[in-house]
Amino acid sequence: MTLMQKILSRRKLTTSIAAGVAAIAVATGGYAIANSGSSNSAHAATGKVIPFQRGQPSAATPVGQVPANFTPGTGTIVTGTAADKAKAAALAAYPGGTVNRVVLLSNGEYNVHMIGVNWPHHVFVSQDFKVVGAE
Repeated sequence: MTLMQKILSRRKLTTSIAAGVAAIAVATGGYAIANSGSSNSAHAATGKVIPFQRGQPSAATPVGQVPANFTPGTGTIVTGTAADKAKAAALAAYPGGTVNRVVLLSNGEYNVHMIGVNWPHHVFVSQDFKVVGAE
């Protein structure tokens, strides 16, 4: 075997090894990316994701004073300072939820609509921004 043949033979071997290593790296990366979307309890605790189990909603339990003429879907959606104060009062009384709207009711009280919690769904706040009831 001549010197030139030995060099060409080594290049083929080196090229083959490099191609094999690259294929393994691509396969490993693809596997890692494909499994990054799956979730288990170890990942949930690390990522601070709160697990959710679908089930039957609990019955609404009225607490405090619920306006006598209250019907879900009634009232006027409000924004601004008044809405911010009503939202702050509701979240102080029932932390952990997300407020998606504040509604001014016909009696002058506010209905703070909370999502992201099982209960309460409606928190009623007086005109002087004190929580008076929930359901």
